[in-house]
Amino acid sequence: MIKGSNVALTALSEDVGTVIVSLGWVSPTGEGDADVSVLLLDAGGKVRSDGDFYFYNNPVAPDGSVQLLGKTPTEDGNEDRICFDLTAVPPQVERIVVAASRYGGARFGELENVRVRLADAAGESLLRFAIADVDAVSAIIFGELYRRGEEWKFRAVGQGYDSGLAGLATDFGVDIEDDAAEAEAEAASAVEAEAEVASAVEAVEAADPAVGGQPEIVDPATTAATLEAVPAPRRPDVAEGEPAKRTAAARPRTAKKKVTPPSAPPKSLAENDSWKPARLFPVSALKSDRDREMRATSVLLSVMAQVPRFGRRLTAAFGAPSGRMETFTEVSLPHGDNPRRPDGVIRIERAGKLWTALVETKTNGNALRADQVQAYMDIAARRGYEAVITVSNDVALEGSPLVDVKIDRRRKHKVAIWHLSWAEVAHQAQLLIQHEGVGNAARTWLLQELLHYLQHENSGCHGFQNMGSAWVPVRNGISDETLCQGDPRALEVVENWERLIRQVCLRLGGDLGLKVLPAQRARRGADPGARRIQQADQLCHEGRLQAELRVEQAPGLLTIGADLRTGKLRTSVEIPAPEQGYPLTWAKRLVRRLAEAPADLHVETLVEGAAGGPRGTLERLRPEPADLLPKGATPITGFRLSLFKGMGSTRGNAESGFIRSVDDAVHRFYTSVVVHLDRPAPRRAAAKETVGAG
Repeated sequence: MIKGSNVALTALSEDVGTVIVSLGWVSPTGEGDADVSVLLLDAGGKVRSDGDFYFYNNPVAPDGSVQLLGKTPTEDGNEDRICFDLTAVPPQVERIVVAASRYGGARFGELENVRVRLADAAGESLLRFAIADVDAVSAIIFGELYRRGEEWKFRAVGQGYDSGLAGLATDFGVDIEDDAAEAEAEAASAVEAEAEVASAVEAVEAADPAVGGQPEIVDPATTAATLEAVPAPRRPDVAEGEPAKRTAAARPRTAKKKVTPPSAPPKSLAENDSWKPARLFPVSALKSDRDREMRATSVLLSVMAQVPRFGRRLTAAFGAPSGRMETFTEVSLPHGDNPRRPDGVIRIERAGKLWTALVETKTNGNALRADQVQAYMDIAARRGYEAVITVSNDVALEGSPLVDVKIDRRRKHKVAIWHLSWAEVAHQAQLLIQHEGVGNAARTWLLQELLHYLQHENSGCHGFQNMGSAWVPVRNGISDETLCQGDPRALEVVENWERLIRQVCLRLGGDLGLKVLPAQRARRGADPGARRIQQADQLCHEGRLQAELRVEQAPGLLTIGADLRTGKLRTSVEIPAPEQGYPLTWAKRLVRRLAEAPADLHVETLVEGAAGGPRGTLERLRPEPADLLPKGATPITGFRLSLFKGMGSTRGNAESGFIRSVDDAVHRFYTSVVVHLDRPAPRRAAAKETVGAG
């Protein structure tokens, strides 16, 4: 589509009761990000109330008409997806504005390939709109869905705002608690105060070098109160899913919510540690793979039905509507001479209509069978079901389906095929239990029992846990320099490395309650298969695997590398040099903030126009931070912090395995190093801010 054009959704597909809108972008540095938002407008072009504004602090509509699904990595960046159940949109709503904004002073001009894509409930892409000339705006209206009689249409808008999310929402009648702007002002004041202190410290040091050993002036950045605003807690007299009464304190806040760690569990009443708590889902009786599959399916589907927020979280990404959910196991369905029995069925009722998905599960590392999934696709198509959902330990890769199935394009009814990893199921449960809540103690307990079951060694639901049969031959080939470019085993290792990194992101994100995604730096339009072949050739030549992770609120990209020649893992992060102050002050402040970091942490100074500057372990640098300063007046661009550890020798997830060692290395580096670092203040754009046309 081009800017200003519109199209009726029914002209694109017959199945547009539910649509998924994906907003995407590419960050050349791998660090840029944005957040989506939705506004429901009446005939007057305004929201009916502040409750019609959906964004990162209010992601789900109580009636299920809108749900922000979160970000997913693509081959050339990120996509942030929104699910719309158009059949549930209130009749008073005539327009739905779809927008995105950048946080903390960042601008869309720093991103590339800004676009919006709309897909139907089966996941088939219907339209695409690329937005050019985003300039220095901090918020953009990508497009809007609007009614014309009995049908919905989409208009490509591409209008920019330089006043951020708060300014955009205010224009449509939302009463914003604009603490984001206030927080930015306070942050700027703190930066100025810090610069003044740094100048004073540097002046004293210049006058008397011996002062470097004296007690230092306290850094105000370490003692300032947290600037992020915390939204008002939910009132206990308001039931879950019911809108709260409008009060002054209930105004939307554009400052992002602060995640608070869970409280410590109560002390056990057991006489000794050998006593085991009674469990709702026992695992001791599981003897075979069939037992594990049946138990895992029943446990998962029953909790999905009894914890609506969890069930909705898993099914919304598949285009399912919000409604009454029922789940079934061991259902017999006719298929030729032999009836088929899928592991489970999910049915959701909404406004008298049914959405149905067949579920096929695998546990214990067993692979999905293409003929079995194909049979379920054929049954679903004949019976008018909407989807087939596969669940296994494997992790799906973009552009590389786990099973090859044929979709009959001649059929009027389309069936979507979706995949869930058990790691994704555990991730969503962990987020709700530890960081978001479900508003009900009994439902929280159910989720805890589910998570305990999934994490038990006998459940077989551990996620991706095997680097494959090619892992040992590739390691040996790299070690003795006999692995040649073009070897298909190297490509298999690269694909499994990508699966492992996606799972590491899920586990770290679940622990932290933050968004953690693989950082993609592929060129626009890059083919996933070609990119992996290039990485496989690079593995053969250099003997290294490497990936970058973008962790929300981290000061930079977290890099994890595996050197198969030396058998070592390296986790690192690069932090830019401050815009103000003096190098000696930067070095001292960095060492102070890393007071609780491991002594074997490697710190390297990054200098302009050189491969590397001074470096050393934190243990050696603590008494002499000045050792980080390069000779002469060479400008410092930043610092690189790294930890090294030996990597596991086996291909699996055992204590001595490679997968476990990568998971542990990333978790240790973040919790012992990155948490002590401050996220740098956004650099002010030098270009004049402009508002996009439209």
